[in-house]
This record gives sequence, C-alpha cells and structure tokens, in this order.
Amino acid sequence: MNLILLFESDYSTTNRAVISDRRFHHIRLFHQPALGQQLRVGLLNGATGSGTVIGLTDQSITLEVELVHQPPAALPLTLLLALPRPKMLKRTLQTITSMGVKQLYLINSYKVDKSYWSTPALQQDNLREQLLLGLEQAGDTVLPEVHLRKRFKPFVEDELPEIARQTRALVAHPYHAVPCPGASDEATTLAIGPEGGFIPYEVEKLQACGFEAIHIGQRILRVENAVPVLLARLFPI
Repeated sequence: MNLILLFESDYSTTNRAVISDRRFHHIRLFHQPALGQQLRVGLLNGATGSGTVIGLTDQSITLEVELVHQPPAALPLTLLLALPRPKMLKRTLQTITSMGVKQLYLINSYKVDKSYWSTPALQQDNLREQLLLGLEQAGDTVLPEVHLRKRFKPFVEDELPEIARQTRALVAHPYHAVPCPGASDEATTLAIGPEGGFIPYEVEKLQACGFEAIHIGQRILRVENAVPVLLARLFPI
C-alpha cells in the first residue's frame, strides 16, 4: 500500500479522518505509526497529500489530512479486454488500474468460457476491491470505470465505432499482424483478446471498425503478462 485511500465516510470533520478497517490494520503492521508521523494519503477520486497521525488506539487511527497534489495523469487509453478467467481477472484488474487505465470494457469472445460471466469476481463490490488495491499500489486516487459487454457483435457494431472514433485503434493479435508501434501520448483504443487471440471473425469485425492488428513478437503471452507489456510499449509510462 503506497497510498492510503480515504473515503468521504472516513471524515469526522473537514480535515480529520478516522480509519478502523483493513487499512488501519495494514498501517499498524507495516508503517508502525507514531503520533506526529506523516503518511501519504489521497481522497478517492480527489487530490493526494499527507495525513498526520493525531490519534492512535488499538482499534483506529486518526489523521489530520492535507490534500495539495493532483493524482498521476491517466493513460489516454480505452482498453477492451476479453474477459479472463476469474483468478487472472483479479490480478489483471490490479495491474490495469496501477498503470493508469481509466476506461475498461470487459467483452465477450468465442474463446471466453460462458461460466466466466457468472463469477462473483464481476460483482460490483468485488470489482471495486481489486481496483482500490491497484490505486493503492500506484499512488493514484481516480477509480477506473468498468463496463461489461456480454455480446461481442452488438458491442462492436453499435458502440465501438463511437468509442474508437479519432483514436489510434489497435487489436493485439499474434497472427498476421504488424509490429507494435512505439510509445505515444496519442488517444488509443486497444483490444486484447483471450490467450491465443481473437478468432478470425472477431479480428475482421474489429478491423471493419478501423482497428489495426499488431503483435509484440513470436511469443504468445498470458493475458496478465501481455497487458503490461503492451501498455509499456504503447505509452511513455
């Protein structure tokens, strides 16, 4: 936890926050705080700054909060990700969030097992938990927006053209593709399929929306590895 995320519900006064949940137990275990010590904090979807320890018990910690900095800049990216298996989804959500993605579409694909869409990992509270962990890791405060799209064709035909309009539209595909372009701050829409890639029909539908197929070499990576590799290549992170 490189940043202690605060919520509006933590505040007892304008600049005083009381924490008593898992964040408190983490602070006590790893920071071993003392009165007067400053901790790095940030308000969810707000600014970052410092929290001075002004109260400490076995059940809670009280911080005097001063927020003076803006969170890290977001990546200029909309990410379309074929829904990974649940265990990988949790890790991938944390990675995506820590790298600055703010718009994520979890989409269907022929190779996505139907059972994945019924996993508890997709419930709002569980999604939020993984996103918060990613924010804490990166020292960010702005929660990503996650959109679920269970039908590939209607999404690509009805929504995607507007989403990708006036962006660098790319689909990561291990076959019949050009090398991944270099880093740029250009607004980008990136589609990443399941392991082994989208099926040809899906690639063709994406290409019909203006997407260019790109690859990152001969090796086919797991989704949780492909995501950070692609983002590191496409953006000056």
